[in-house]
Amino acid sequence: MDIETIVVGAGVIGLAVARQLALHGQEVLVLEEENAIGTHTSSRNSEVVHAGIYYPPGSLKARLCVAGRRMLYDFCERRGVPASRLGKLIVATTPAQIKTLEALAKRAAENGVLDLIAIDGVEARRMEPELECMAALHSPSTGIIDSHAFMLALQGDAEAHGAQCVLRTRVNAARQRADGFDVQATGENGANAISISCRNLINCAGLGAQAVASSIENHPPDRIPRRFLARGNYVSVSGATPFSRLIYPVPVEGGLGIHLTLDLSGRMRLGPDLHWIDEIDYTPDARVAEEFYTLVRSYWPGVMNRELNCTHCGVRPKISGPGAPSADFLVEGPLDHGIPGLVNFFGIESPGLTSALALAEYAVGKLLERS
Repeated sequence: MDIETIVVGAGVIGLAVARQLALHGQEVLVLEEENAIGTHTSSRNSEVVHAGIYYPPGSLKARLCVAGRRMLYDFCERRGVPASRLGKLIVATTPAQIKTLEALAKRAAENGVLDLIAIDGVEARRMEPELECMAALHSPSTGIIDSHAFMLALQGDAEAHGAQCVLRTRVNAARQRADGFDVQATGENGANAISISCRNLINCAGLGAQAVASSIENHPPDRIPRRFLARGNYVSVSGATPFSRLIYPVPVEGGLGIHLTLDLSGRMRLGPDLHWIDEIDYTPDARVAEEFYTLVRSYWPGVMNRELNCTHCGVRPKISGPGAPSADFLVEGPLDHGIPGLVNFFGIESPGLTSALALAEYAVGKLLERS
């Protein structure tokens, strides 16, 4: 056997899994198609540390977000990764939305998020004078993180415990053998074809997870969910930042609405929106600025005095399509698909960044579970 475990994908989930396995004493090789770590979903998001408010009680998203958030803040403090618990206000601008806030508070409590504070519009404006709302929920444990610094720290920990991360290497297929897998991979432009044997194979390929699973010999097709692509645009805001916290509207179908976030330098950005697409495309759409004005001014009228520019976008690897409820994380191990030594991650969108360390622990459990 060339290596004990191969992890496919060096995004935040792949790196967290590699670190977790290396800490358990496994020999780990991470194979990444791109020329850098975390170039897709892991680095094209709001970099928000979520509290665990929105997700159905008992779901993996709820459980692993709450656990992962605690683990993440602790990891950042110990490893010097830039992060800040700025807090967040979820705002209601109509009487009907106040009912939504009440339902969110109930759900959050069921998920173990016990620090939410319900406030009225007067208190919300005292906290954030440019805000316009009738009521809000204050989430003090929501924050922001430098996602790239987090990934570098995960990679550093994994490599310090013997893992290797190889870039510009595409996994094309995996053939089952009695004691594991023969993984076929190539370098850039299909050159330098290699075969690597491993006992365990962890599919953390994100947007490419379905393709990797389909390339594994004898993988049951019915255990591979359909992939839906949802592009979200992010917009920069001119001028000084009037807010000290993140500002979120009540959730909308398919996502959390156009929210206002801050980076660790205090700069504002708005987004993401949601557009269903057929192919991965990271071209910013300058036309969305007008829509953002309309949606954001309901809670921040001052946005009308600012210049908005679409700067970048991300693509979410969803496994539920238009009009369907947002699907839970899907992490499948040998008891699910019947292939020893294989774990697949599907649909790891938000709160995947927050949940990364908890997802890594969960994956190790799936790998080791027995019937």
